[in-house]
Amino acid sequence: MTKKEWYVLHTYVSREKQVKEALEKFLEESELKDYFGAILISSHKTFIFKNGKKLVKEKKIFPNYILIEMAMTPETYNFVLRIPGATKFLGSNKVPKPLSEAEINRILGVKQDKDAISRKVNFLVDSRIKIIEGPFNDFEGTVERIIEDKEKLVVNVSVFGRITPVEVNFNQVESLD
Repeated sequence: MTKKEWYVLHTYVSREKQVKEALEKFLEESELKDYFGAILISSHKTFIFKNGKKLVKEKKIFPNYILIEMAMTPETYNFVLRIPGATKFLGSNKVPKPLSEAEINRILGVKQDKDAISRKVNFLVDSRIKIIEGPFNDFEGTVERIIEDKEKLVVNVSVFGRITPVEVNFNQVESLD
C-alpha cells in the first residue's frame, strides 16, 4: 500500500458535510477503507450575539473544501470522485497534489517552530520592561497585554509625553522587575 498523504477535495457549495458523511458511509462497506485516514472539514468556533444571547457557531475556514488523508491510487481517486457532491481534487491536469507537511500542520494548528520548546512567559501584566530591540529601542514601559500564541506583548510606553500602546515580540524586551 502506498503512503497516506493529505489531499484537498473540492465540493459543491455547502455540501461539505454531506460529502464527508457519504464518503465515511461508503468506506465502512468498502475494501478500500485501509487506504483512507482522517476526513476533515476545516472549521473553527465563533461567537455571535442574537437577541442578546451568545451563540456558538461553526465557521468553515475553507468553504467548499474537505481535507482527506488517503493513499492515492486510481481506485481511491475514482472512488472519491463518484461520491455525490464531490467535484475534483486540487492539483493540475487531473493529477491531485498532496499538501506538504508544513501546510497540513498549519491548517491543523500544529505549531512547528524549531526553537519553540515551550518558552515560558516571563512577563506579567503591569510588570515593567525595557525594549532592547526595534524602533522603540531603550524605551521603558509597562505590559498591558500578553499575546502568548503570537509571542507578543502590548506595552504602554511614553512617546512625546503621551502613553502609547506598542506591540513587541518577547525577544525584543527584557524585564526590569
